[in-house]
Amino acid sequence: MEITPKIRAELERYLKQAGLSMTEFGHIAGMNPGTVSGIVTGNRTISVHQLDRITLGMNLPTDYFYERYIEESVIDAPLNWRRISPFLYRCVQFQRVDCLQKVVSVLLDDLGYLPYLFALAEDCYKQDYREAAAYLYENIAEGEKQQHSERLAICQYRLFTLAIGKDQNRNMDAAAKFESFVHRLNEIDQLDALKDLANVYRALSQWDKVYKYAKQMGQLGQVQYDLVHNSERKEKEPQKKLSRPLFVYIAYSELLCAHACDAKGDHEQALAHLRGYADLSWVKETDPDTLHWLGRFQRWAKINTYVNKLMSGDVSVLPDYVEYMAGEKEIFAELLNVIEAANRYNIDVDHILRRFEPQITAYQEVSSTDMYTQQFLPQQYARFWYKMAKYSLNKGRYSYGFECLLVAWEHALTMNNQLVISNCARLFERFSVKAVLETGRKLQKMWNEIDQKDGFALDSN
Repeated sequence: MEITPKIRAELERYLKQAGLSMTEFGHIAGMNPGTVSGIVTGNRTISVHQLDRITLGMNLPTDYFYERYIEESVIDAPLNWRRISPFLYRCVQFQRVDCLQKVVSVLLDDLGYLPYLFALAEDCYKQDYREAAAYLYENIAEGEKQQHSERLAICQYRLFTLAIGKDQNRNMDAAAKFESFVHRLNEIDQLDALKDLANVYRALSQWDKVYKYAKQMGQLGQVQYDLVHNSERKEKEPQKKLSRPLFVYIAYSELLCAHACDAKGDHEQALAHLRGYADLSWVKETDPDTLHWLGRFQRWAKINTYVNKLMSGDVSVLPDYVEYMAGEKEIFAELLNVIEAANRYNIDVDHILRRFEPQITAYQEVSSTDMYTQQFLPQQYARFWYKMAKYSLNKGRYSYGFECLLVAWEHALTMNNQLVISNCARLFERFSVKAVLETGRKLQKMWNEIDQKDGFALDSN
């Protein structure tokens, strides 16, 4: 077994090989010569700052000695958070999660370190060191003995947001796991958590759960708003910072509920919820942020009124709807509604598709940390091309229809969206005799990949 020399022994050997005195090395590394001497002779404990200076002076990577530092200054030394924490932050900064894990595993033997590790996890989360944050939250959650503690709930909330990605199966699992923790959060944190949970289920087309959590968000938001404005015990503002003005959670609840009702075909109930966010005259704030959100809800209410009427069968609103959506930045959700209406009511919308062809061609997936943008818009993109394929194939434009179907299928496979995958497979099977040879081969290959899968939640169209 090879014995690895200690850090101070390597430093001493380096000084001899380089022909440097401790004073000369001190000037190179930016260290006091007395400090260098104390380290070499073993009379001084090496701090993280000094370790960085040593590796700099020896022209080595900053994390070169990290594993040995753990053995010499963490495992074989009395635990001291003030001494260890700077090293942990350096491990995070240089993405040495392996070193972070070794130190944390030692610290977790004493649950008194959980609050310190939680603070570290929160810093990692805020600075987007996702792997380190996830590891810390998982271990803090396992070490938390009080199952109804707010700290445990926050860990689970963070793990939920970190787990959300393109794979819809993973997103479903993450949302289902988090559901039992959402109501253990502080009431202010609950508002954002319920919003995120509803948006994930919205992307998954789980409309009953969208309605459930959106409704809870609205009710909780109303309670908090009343505490601020209408109760005898008035509070100037919530103690914790919200990501949106407080009234937004109440209005957004109505918007999500309306969307869920429309998706389930209950357009009358959807219209009732739509009115709930169309009239926001009760909002008391007048600051610029509030006015910004009021304007957004006003626009959403107008365009969603068109959508509600269109999906109810009133195709006379289609020209006004198209003119209004022409001024919108993101149009795929609106184009999806147009194609959906075309398929449902046998409408010719070729002229509308030609008008928006440049936007369709130039589409690029939006990068965002917002749960709605991150989850819902990519799903809309896949569904749009599926509906386009259905529209084109029904019109007998088989070559273009299969091209659209290929785009939808590939995008759905990337996200593991089983609903769209299944619908694409069914549509291909229905028109397979019309498939051109090359496109048919590609589609048949994807069909074979999923042919043995069972349990898909099938769409109604």
